[in-house]
Amino acid sequence: MNSFMVNKSLLLVPMSLSAFGASAKNKPDTACDKPLNIIYIMTDDHSFQTISCYDGRYNRTPNLDRLAREGVRFGNSFVTNSISGPSRAVLVTGKHSHKNGFLKNEGGQPFDGSQQTFPKLLQQNGYQTALIGKWHLFSTPTGFDHWEILPGQGSYYNPDFITSEGTHREHGYVTNIITDKGIDYLENRDKSKPFCLMLHHKAVHRIWMSDTCDLREFEDRTFPVPETFWDDYAGRPAAADQEMSIDKDMDLTYDLKMLDSTILTPLKGAYVWGERARMTPEQRAQWDSVYQPLIDRFLADSLSGKELVEWKFQRYMRDYLKSVKSLDDNIGRLMEYLEKEGLLENTLIVYASDQGFYMGEHGWFDKRFMYEESLRTPLLIRLPDCWKGVERGRVVREMVQNIDYAPTFLTLAGATVPEDIQGVSLVPLLKDEKPKSWRDAIYYHYYEFPGEHHVRRHYGVRTDRYKLIHFYGDDIDTWELYDLKTDPTELHNRYDDPKLAKVRARMHERLEQLREQYDDRTE
Repeated sequence: MNSFMVNKSLLLVPMSLSAFGASAKNKPDTACDKPLNIIYIMTDDHSFQTISCYDGRYNRTPNLDRLAREGVRFGNSFVTNSISGPSRAVLVTGKHSHKNGFLKNEGGQPFDGSQQTFPKLLQQNGYQTALIGKWHLFSTPTGFDHWEILPGQGSYYNPDFITSEGTHREHGYVTNIITDKGIDYLENRDKSKPFCLMLHHKAVHRIWMSDTCDLREFEDRTFPVPETFWDDYAGRPAAADQEMSIDKDMDLTYDLKMLDSTILTPLKGAYVWGERARMTPEQRAQWDSVYQPLIDRFLADSLSGKELVEWKFQRYMRDYLKSVKSLDDNIGRLMEYLEKEGLLENTLIVYASDQGFYMGEHGWFDKRFMYEESLRTPLLIRLPDCWKGVERGRVVREMVQNIDYAPTFLTLAGATVPEDIQGVSLVPLLKDEKPKSWRDAIYYHYYEFPGEHHVRRHYGVRTDRYKLIHFYGDDIDTWELYDLKTDPTELHNRYDDPKLAKVRARMHERLEQLREQYDDRTE
C-alpha cells in the first residue's frame, strides 16, 4: 500500500457491538445495552455560515447547536461533488460519483437502485430502514422498509409525496410535514428492531420560502456584505464564466418574490405557476401581507447599480434565514420527541447538508465549485447517551467527506464494511481517538456542464493548506492553485507563481495519487 492511502483496517473498530465497548484500558466505554439506532438528517444547500455553532454572524440555531454541544462538530467536513443528486448517491453508496454512476442532476441516468447501498446492508443486519423527504435520484428508492419522497426538488407549500402506492398531496409547510412524518414513523415502527431513519428536508433549497409564521423574521436586520462580494475573478476564468451571480442571475420575481405587472423577469412564470400557485388563499393572504409592502417600497425606490445589487443580497439573506429558522425549530421538535420517548439513550443523530452554499461570497448564490463555501458541508453528530466517558462538545479537525457516512453507519451497526466502499468509518474520531493514518487530502470531481449556472467541469485535491483545481473540457483547460493559509478566501490563483513551484509539483503528484486510489480517469 502506498503511504498516501488510508489503511481501512486501522480505522474500523471491531464489528460486534459488545466488542465495540470492550476496549482497552483508558478507552471510553461505548458499550450500549441495545443496538444503536441511527437518525440521519440531511438538508439541502444549508451553508455552514448560517449555523451558529459554526459562524455566529448571521443567525442563531439553538437546536442545531445542541447537537454539537451533546456530540461533536466536524470542522473540516467536505463533499466529493457539490450538487444535490450526486451527493445523495455518494451518501448511500460510500463511493465517489464515477463509481456509483450518478454524476450529475441534469442529462444523466437515474440512480441504479440495484447496486449495493448501506441501507440494504443494514437491513441484512436486522435493521429496519426508512427514508422520508427529498430523494432526487430519479429512481424508486431501494433498501428501505418504508419510504415517502418528494418528487424532484419538492415544493415548500402543500407538497406532493410519492409512496409505493402512488402520489398524494399534503397540506401545510414542507419542513413541518417531513418532521411530522418522521415522528409518525418512529411512533409506528417495529419497536423490537433497531432502526435507521433518513430524514431529508427540502429546505434550504432555492427559492427560500419560509413558513407563514416566520415571514416577518429578519426583516429588521441588515447583514454585512462579504469581503469578496465584489470579486472581479482576476486570474480565474471559470469563476468569471459562471451564471450564479446575485447581480446578474438572481431573479427579482422567482428568487426575491417581487411580483408586479411592471416587473418582467425570465423566471417570473416559474414563481407564479409554481410555488405561489400551490398556496391556499389563506396562505397567499399571509404571504402578501408581508411581501406586498416590500414590493411597493421596491418600486418606489427605483434602485439601480450597486444599490440594487446590495438590496438583492439583503433580500436573499432574509428569505434564506427565515427558512433556516423553520428548519432549526423542527430539529427542536424532533429532539423533544426523542427525549420524551427515551430514544436519546441509544440513538446516534447526524446532521449534514448535501453540500455547502454561497451566502454572497464572490458575489454568488448556489454551490458546485470546489471553492471552500460549497466544498464544505456542516456535519454535527450527537452521541448516544449510553456512550460513557466520551468527551462531548468537541470539534474534530480531521478532514472527512460524505463518502465516510456509509462505513460509519455500518460500523455502528456491527456490520462488515465492504472492501469496495471508498470512505472510512468516522467512529474512531467520534470516540476521540487520533488515527495516525488518517487522510491528509481529499479528492473532488464535478461533472455537470453544460448545465444550470454554467459551472465548468473540474476536479482537484485539497490538503490542510493548499488546493489544486483543474477546469477542463470543451474550450477550457486551466489550473488554479491556492494557499489557504495566506489566501483563505481564494482570490489569488498562484498556479504560475514561481515561489510555489515546488508546492505545485507536490500537489500534482498528490492529485494523481488520489485519482489512482479512487480509480477516477473520467474527463
